[in-house]
Order: sequence, then structure tokens, then C-alpha cells
Amino acid sequence: MPVPAPRPSIMGILNATPDSFSDGGAHDGVLRERVGALVAQGADIVDIGGESTRPGAEPVPMEEEWSRIAAALDAAVASGVRVSVDTRKAEVARRALAAGARVFNDVSALTYDDGSMAVARDYAAAGGAICLMHALGDPKTMQDEPRYDDVVREVRDYLAGRVAACEAAGIGREALIVDPGIGFGKTLAHNLDLLRNLEVFREIGCPVLLGASRKGFIGTLSGEKEAAKRGPGSIAVALHGARAGMDILRVHDVHETVQALAVDAAIRVASWR
Repeated sequence: MPVPAPRPSIMGILNATPDSFSDGGAHDGVLRERVGALVAQGADIVDIGGESTRPGAEPVPMEEEWSRIAAALDAAVASGVRVSVDTRKAEVARRALAAGARVFNDVSALTYDDGSMAVARDYAAAGGAICLMHALGDPKTMQDEPRYDDVVREVRDYLAGRVAACEAAGIGREALIVDPGIGFGKTLAHNLDLLRNLEVFREIGCPVLLGASRKGFIGTLSGEKEAAKRGPGSIAVALHGARAGMDILRVHDVHETVQALAVDAAIRVASWR
């Protein structure tokens, strides 16, 4: 009997921050339990971050960022799930690697910290992966009138350039993931253009991660001001991403997304019974 095609990997989001745009502070004191919940709901990867990169966010000192994520990181590694650290700082990524993380998810594509490329090589050598995301400017200012002549071409070319820089530094393409950076220095029109052309990013030759969960453009389109109530819109984007061939979906609502993908995949198999 035919079965649905394999779904994208699900990266569950764990924000260990007091000011995250979606769930800031919601998991303080229960981070270990939250790790278990994400794994039970079907997360293939748990992405742990201790510094908010929402629009307007201020940088967090390295030691404070590390102190926020250390316990959750230990719990995630102990669970056996693949662990990702969401950071721009080389030292945080280095400590996370030593603790068992195997994905370095950097919203600056290794440009924020001069030491990040060397740490990325260490991740690759350990069999890990590095996610290179496009962002126009720093989180504090990235939404101040972002402009592009051709957003799809410029984001694609930027990511292809960062892949080339990693290869020149000795990091194999097989260790790299690219992310178009929905909501990072983009207007509503820019985000929609990128979403309509996700297939373009597969041309780079690396797995593609889509991270659009609960973001502001969903609120703009739906009229939902509260980020935590944007689950339905987020699932709509996730289904679109799966159909466009995205390899990883970074989401807050893991259980709901896994369920939606399973049903959607079954419907799209013509001889499914």
C-alpha cells in the first residue's frame, strides 16, 4: 500500500528568553519539561535560543545568554533528540557543541562574530550542521524600511555567497543548511515574494530551512495581534513549505504541524487508501 512521502524534519522552538516575540518568559523554570514535550510531540530537532532576535531586540551578554540555555541544552541532549543552538556568538556555540549540540543555527550566517567560522568548522568535523540565515541588518534595526531591488534574487545570492565562504574556509557543503530568513529585514511584500519562490533556494544545493512560525506577517494577514494565537496561519505556511520541498520547518506548534503534514501528505498520494 502506498504511503505518504517523508515529511520535512520538524525543528521545535525552545525560547529561553524573557523577551521573545512569541512566548517570551513563558517557559521560565520549566525548560526541561518543555524539552520533553517537544520531543513527545514529534520534534526531530530542538532549537534552543537564549537571545531574542525579534525586531528591535537588544543584544544579550554572552554569559547571560549561556546561563539561560545551559539547563535546557543538557536536558535536550539527554533525551537523545538532535539539538540545535540558536546563537550568533561563537563562544555560546562552542560551549553548546561541547555539551552535545550538533546544529549551529546562526541568524547572521556566521558574520556577527569573527570566531564563528572556526566554531562552524568544529561542528562540521563532529558530524554536525550549520544553518546560514539571511537577515538584512541587525535585529534592532532590521525592520526600519528594508529595501531590495529583487528580494528573491538578492536573498538567494547572499546565501549562495555564504555557502561559498564556508566552503572556502574548509566546511563541506554537506554540513550546510540555508534559510531565507522570513521576517528578518523584510516587509510583508518581501515575505510573500520569498514564500512564493521557495523552490529557488533549493538551487543553492543545500537543505533549506523555513522559519515562519507565528511571525508578524501572519498577524498582518490574519488580523491576529497575539503571536501565540497565530498557530493556524503558521500551519498554513508550513504546509506550503512542505509542498515547495523544504527540508526543515522551524515551528512553535510541533504537534499541530506534524498532524497537519501527515494528513496533507496522505491526501496528495493519489492511490492512498
